[in-house]
Amino acid sequence: MTDFHDRASGLDSPPIGLFNIVPDENADLPQTIRGLMVTTGGDVALVTLSGASGVLPSLAPGVQYAIRARAVRATGTTATGLVGLV
Repeated sequence: MTDFHDRASGLDSPPIGLFNIVPDENADLPQTIRGLMVTTGGDVALVTLSGASGVLPSLAPGVQYAIRARAVRATGTTATGLVGLV
């Protein structure tokens, strides 16, 4: 059986971890995410890895959205139950 622990994850690999996200106006996430899910749909305001700010509108619950982001802002975020995928 192969457990893949000795192999590097590429950007096309599935996430290997997750954490709950609390939107914050000033603080960055504890680590950059490679994906995002929400439990209650809505908008998510974020800052991408490149530093660009924007809003992902009308996210549906239970969908894995591929996005490299370093922060999720409270202002403009209406979705709840945010989960960062790493």
